[in-house]
Amino acid sequence: MASTWLIVGLGNPGPRYAATRHNIGQMVVDELAERRSERFREHKAGARVVETWLRPGGDKLVLAKLNTYMNVSGTPVAALARFYSVDPERVVVVHDELDIPFDSIRLKIGGGHGGHNGVRDIARALATPEFPRVRAGIGRPPGRQDPADWVLAPFGGSEQKTLPIFISDAADAVEQLVDEGLVAAQQKHHSRS
Repeated sequence: MASTWLIVGLGNPGPRYAATRHNIGQMVVDELAERRSERFREHKAGARVVETWLRPGGDKLVLAKLNTYMNVSGTPVAALARFYSVDPERVVVVHDELDIPFDSIRLKIGGGHGGHNGVRDIARALATPEFPRVRAGIGRPPGRQDPADWVLAPFGGSEQKTLPIFISDAADAVEQLVDEGLVAAQQKHHSRS
């Protein structure tokens, strides 16, 4: 029997943040929607959503981009999970990760938030940290640059060249997680970098 998965791409709303490192999660969800020729629509939970399928007859995917800022991601994620009757183990959060090198993808279920305020707020709102995460590595800032400034800056010139492939690979990781499970997705995507 097909199940419903909520796939949340974290980021900040508005054009000012659209191309920043912090919005890689939303870029990945955009890619998943584009693969299915779908457009986002407003949802009462404070998000833009696409309701689609992994493949015809397969699991239902609810792709979501939140209308709130990163640090208060939990309330709309919990509202979407309630609306679509999705348990935390089927809420996949796609987000940037400072502690992973750029262009690397890591998947896990549960654990700490690693200082990521969006993940922290979602764990609070869902009352559990036990949800799948697709972590897109953005690397640490060079020198003494403040990490807060780094995540809110656009990707650099050399990063821009590989960004489309990185986004596509992260979208593949989401699809494989849903389709084949965590271990298969980890084996493929953790070995690539």
